[in-house]
Amino acid sequence: MNRINPNGFFSLSCFVNGQKIEREISSSRSLLEFIREDLGLKGTKEGCGEGECGACMVLLDGKTVNSCLMMAVQIDGRELVTIEGIKGKDGGLHPLQKTFMAEGAVQCGFCTPGLIVASEALLRRKPKATLDDIKLELTGNLCRCTGYEKVISAVDKARRSRK
Repeated sequence: MNRINPNGFFSLSCFVNGQKIEREISSSRSLLEFIREDLGLKGTKEGCGEGECGACMVLLDGKTVNSCLMMAVQIDGRELVTIEGIKGKDGGLHPLQKTFMAEGAVQCGFCTPGLIVASEALLRRKPKATLDDIKLELTGNLCRCTGYEKVISAVDKARRSRK
């Protein structure tokens, strides 16, 4: 089935943060542009634009991806979760967000959404993650402010609180 309309736009249908989204988009639109500009979700950041820093990290079908490296049309029929979709059970702060604040793992905050997305992916996949697992998972996320020790401590604290 051809999903390109006469104007050259693609008919995208997907789930974003649990809500069904149907939009006409340019086939040249990056996923990051779609998230920030079309959906207005500003938590996902553009850092390097080359998939090296992790600031644009999101969950696609439960796995981390750098949204700057994907085209929006690639999420057709799939489930996308951005930092705005990572919430606590009551709709408030997620346990990772709480431990990042408690442990002082947030400084300038630019990298924080990507770090939390990567950490959530790890803890979903491996609830009993070790410190080495946490360190390895976060290698795709660059942070200039924290020195990572507080970030690792925050993720470990959130992991221990999930029991």
